[in-house]
Amino acid sequence: MANLNLNKAILGGRLTADPELKQTPQGVPVTSFSIAVNRKGKDAQADFINCVAWRQTAEFICRYFKKGSSICISGSIQTRTWNDQQNNKRYATEVVAEEAFFVDSKTEGVMGDEPAFQTQSAPKFEEVNGDDDLPF
Repeated sequence: MANLNLNKAILGGRLTADPELKQTPQGVPVTSFSIAVNRKGKDAQADFINCVAWRQTAEFICRYFKKGSSICISGSIQTRTWNDQQNNKRYATEVVAEEAFFVDSKTEGVMGDEPAFQTQSAPKFEEVNGDDDLPF
């Protein structure tokens, strides 16, 4: 039997708070945040998933997203253990975001009076009548 190791998480939801960019003592950018993800079904329940992003992904999230923004991330699930100040063993499970994507349209993803991101307008094409000039 083949040895299969797969750890991939894809989440889509809304940020529960404004992400804050921090740096490690070595100067590496990092942000921790949580995403509210609605459960399927008629009950209005949500799961709050803890996430962390590093380097350019952290900078991207902090620059373009705020509390309530729709976001889609992909990454992997990570668990950590440590001993707190009272020497109790503590556990954390979080998604390490490797990629972050916009979900809202340009007009929905508003930060203040400015759009959350800028896109180029679609090119304008002219209609060609008839297919006499087509090479196939």
